[in-house]
Amino acid sequence: MKLLGTSDNDGHRAGTAPTGTEEDELLEAVRTGLSTPVVGDILDQMGHCHQFLPPEIHGISPGMVVVGRAMPVLIADCFGPQNKPFGLLTEALDDLCPGEVYVARGSRLPCSAWGEILTATARNRGSVGAVIDGFHRDTPKVLSQDWPVFSRGAYAQDAAVRTQVVDYRVPVEIGGVTVRPGDLVFGDIDGIVVVPREIEAETVERALHKASTENLVRRAIEDGMSATAAFAEYGVL
Repeated sequence: MKLLGTSDNDGHRAGTAPTGTEEDELLEAVRTGLSTPVVGDILDQMGHCHQFLPPEIHGISPGMVVVGRAMPVLIADCFGPQNKPFGLLTEALDDLCPGEVYVARGSRLPCSAWGEILTATARNRGSVGAVIDGFHRDTPKVLSQDWPVFSRGAYAQDAAVRTQVVDYRVPVEIGGVTVRPGDLVFGDIDGIVVVPREIEAETVERALHKASTENLVRRAIEDGMSATAAFAEYGVL
């Protein structure tokens, strides 16, 4: 499951998202068989205890789910009109590959970092979602595109004179969580977890086992077993 790519003229990785049966099966297993709580529990057990993005970042509608490869974007503050409004925003959008998630590390100034046109562009590129450490706007028109967007909330103030995209396809930190190009990003109603690529196969395998065990525990409790006895037997809650 190697992320393929070649460098473009600006030195960024401008390749294609991973393809093939192994990759497809892994992402489908996450999408259909797992939840972020289960994945987070396994990461804790593996010693990776700081993999959830801040709880303020959530889906702009409750049922949204995003599963894909991180394409991190770095946003910085600016102050007033700039020579190049929005910085490298359009270049970052145009560099998105199928299966990737636009993951933006936000600035300090409160303004919108996502909206209707950005959603349409990312969808058309084959991107599978956006995770914004900041705000979005154009909410009804974003929702009408039925495409997952996670943000800190809706706020209409424009970014043009307040922030710029200064780089993309580079490691970023959001709430103390490192997000690197190609990392596995999984978001649902309970939060957004980032799985480092080098441990994703083991994480998913163990999470699927835990999810199956949790189903057994629930059935046992519904059949009358006490929580104490269930935990003693199965080791999960």
